[in-house]
Amino acid sequence: MGAITLSQVEKWFGDIQVIKGVDLEINEGEFIVFVGPSGCGKSTLLRMIGGLEDTSRGAILINGNDVTDQPPSKRGLTMVFQSYALYPHMSVGENMGFSLKVAGASSAEIDKQVSYAADVLKLNEYLDRKPKDLSGGQRQRVAIGRSIVRDPTAFLFDEPLSNLDAALRVEMRYEIAKLHQSLGRTMIYVTHDQVEAMTLADRIVVLEFGKIAQVGTPRELYERPANLFVAQFIGSPKMNVFPCTTTGATYSLDGHRGGAFPHQAAAVQMGVRPEHITLGKAGTGQCDGKVDVLEYLGADTFLVFDAGALGQLTVRVAGETDLKPGDVAGLTFDPDRLSFFTDDGLAL
Repeated sequence: MGAITLSQVEKWFGDIQVIKGVDLEINEGEFIVFVGPSGCGKSTLLRMIGGLEDTSRGAILINGNDVTDQPPSKRGLTMVFQSYALYPHMSVGENMGFSLKVAGASSAEIDKQVSYAADVLKLNEYLDRKPKDLSGGQRQRVAIGRSIVRDPTAFLFDEPLSNLDAALRVEMRYEIAKLHQSLGRTMIYVTHDQVEAMTLADRIVVLEFGKIAQVGTPRELYERPANLFVAQFIGSPKMNVFPCTTTGATYSLDGHRGGAFPHQAAAVQMGVRPEHITLGKAGTGQCDGKVDVLEYLGADTFLVFDAGALGQLTVRVAGETDLKPGDVAGLTFDPDRLSFFTDDGLAL
């Protein structure tokens, strides 16, 4: 069991409120990712669930039991931090089994649990090594293994891959995804990395200034953002957004060509993802743009255009392009992939 419920949870530091009445249902076995800009409260909220920060108001329930005022040791959770925090004088096996030793478990039980965790994380050949003899990725696996041996109700990860280089982050992202599949336990993961959030999560919780801006699957957040903040936070490069005006069933863009508007309420901004813009000859599409910067990434190329009164916008094309800085192209927006927003930033 690993269902976790947050009910009107608040956190105050003196007169400053950092978590502002959060309600959230986390299902058993779900992989939830908290994501948001620095200072949005994602790590604070995770620490509140784990009992490392007290809850000022509201309630936290684990499997239906109110644990709001219980210490971390009574919650049945385990936490993996950005810092590995391994004991340098202990071997890998001793590090992984230390919490069980402190709890008074028998040597046979410790060996059994450590062996199981080592099998899951492919650490068997490293059990006699000291942490200084391991790579960063191996040390993080040991830290995760230390959590596995405790057989927790849920795993809490606080930006566990931030200290790793790009290649190791990809490798460890795969390891954590496989770990979730094999253990089937509830996992709550904090990150500022959108790629980690999009690839790992069953559902993503986007936080903005201590409140939940939107909860949904990665696809829901990407294709149907609830507001302008989520639209521009989720996705890299971010969604292009322009001021627009609407009249009946049409929209227009600051004197440029518009198109069909499928909503009843008026919109003041329109958004389109970089991959939902096609390139053509100047004078076609919604507007023309001059190439400012070209970023070739192999599988994709990002072109940053100067679109005059509409400002700067980014287009993603597959593979290579014949365009070069200074060239002018017509930009056509996919009418079925447009997002419209009201004057208070909510999506229509």
